Amino acid sequence: MAVADLHSGASRPVLRYFAELAQVKYQRGLSVQLQMQAGRCVGIATGLADCGLDNGFNLLETATRPLPGGAQGLARLAALARGELDDSLRALAADGLGVINASQHPTCERTPSWYARVRVPRAIYQELVHHRGWRHWEGIDAKAQNGVNIAVATGSAIAALNVAIGLAPASIALFANSPLESARVTGLKENRLTVWPRVYRWARFEGDRLLERYPARPFHDMADYFSWMFGPATVSRSLPLAEGDAYKSAPSALLDGAPCLRDFLHSKQWHALRMDTGQALLLQPQSAHFVHSQIAVFLDARLRYGLARLPSLPALLAAWQRDGGLEDLFETCGMDAYIEGRAPGANFADAELLDRAGGAVAASVLMAPMALQLGLLRRLDDARLLVREWGWQHLGRLRARAMRDALADDGVHALSRAVLDVARSGLSAGERPWLAYADYAVQARECGADRLLSTWRALPSGSTAAQRMAHVIRRHRALPSGDIPH
Repeated sequence: MAVADLHSGASRPVLRYFAELAQVKYQRGLSVQLQMQAGRCVGIATGLADCGLDNGFNLLETATRPLPGGAQGLARLAALARGELDDSLRALAADGLGVINASQHPTCERTPSWYARVRVPRAIYQELVHHRGWRHWEGIDAKAQNGVNIAVATGSAIAALNVAIGLAPASIALFANSPLESARVTGLKENRLTVWPRVYRWARFEGDRLLERYPARPFHDMADYFSWMFGPATVSRSLPLAEGDAYKSAPSALLDGAPCLRDFLHSKQWHALRMDTGQALLLQPQSAHFVHSQIAVFLDARLRYGLARLPSLPALLAAWQRDGGLEDLFETCGMDAYIEGRAPGANFADAELLDRAGGAVAASVLMAPMALQLGLLRRLDDARLLVREWGWQHLGRLRARAMRDALADDGVHALSRAVLDVARSGLSAGERPWLAYADYAVQARECGADRLLSTWRALPSGSTAAQRMAHVIRRHRALPSGDIPH
């Protein structure tokens, strides 16, 4: 959720947000646990959700707890998501702030000085910027998404991942919402997705760039996926010193000589340097290092998982060598897997959408990405057939066209219609209304970026960026659920 001043529309770091949010949660009878980094509150956890920050104090993040699926799964999640958004909007209002309906703040700067001011003080960013050479500040202008996280069975996880990656152009186009950057029109409907090539432009390791590029082919199984992610073309990220440490803030060590993770896991031990103290040490490989490193990839979708029981390292390495071996092993270890969809840009109900499309469409916008992906996964065989019919490489080319033109591109529009048809067939009659926003977008051939551009351009040609932004925030601030007629 990109934070914006409700008067000027400018990007602002939050100040009293977490204190205010804690009070909102207390008033709802929830217990609150504060999450601290370097003496600053960066999040609060309740029994319903984690409410925190992504990379900066100008970019909020809320992750709901897992909910059961079934006939009422989407409705349960919708109620929870609406409640969390309402709480965030109420807490922000104390500082005159709100959430802008955009997947990238239209006028926020992207400079090292702004980055130093608003960046969340997490240990992982020291590695990414100073060791790996990432231009991490390229993403500090509040790039946001509606994350789509849906549980999958172990045996079908890679098939589901391939579908989420291959059919991502439809999600990109339907939910494109970032046509502006640094107060200029970019020529792209979803400029947000240009962040990774720019972050990696001067990266020290070529393997980092590999892990954000569209794969040359679908993945065969988990062994294939993790070989691509951890193999000789890549360099291991820093590794935690203790099992179960949080990946963004835990003490970690860098391996000497920049090996890939697979080589490290096949060793007896490896010389490493502790990042927080500079102390040299010998790090012994363990299965937990394999599980921890699952976050190393930045595709439109990735496989996320936990294991109820960690296998021994020899068992893991042996299973990695067998066709379907990791699926078999992880099934016995109680794998809890989900597909993390990252393609849909952040979309919220705002006055402009409400006026154009009505209450039913506006009420569905937050849940539409989830409904779309859930329907596809329930019709996984049909979705896989769609990928084969359109062709993996052709879908990769459509991705760039979806970023540029969204639903104005005839091919992307046709794919989006086909994807919606499959997704709709996977939902019950009671669940299909959650696709109302996606249906509207396809029928009108209009995404959030189109509406945002229209508002931006509505003022006379001599208007300043500040004047345009003040106009934008009046029409495109995220509305609380009470302002959306159902």
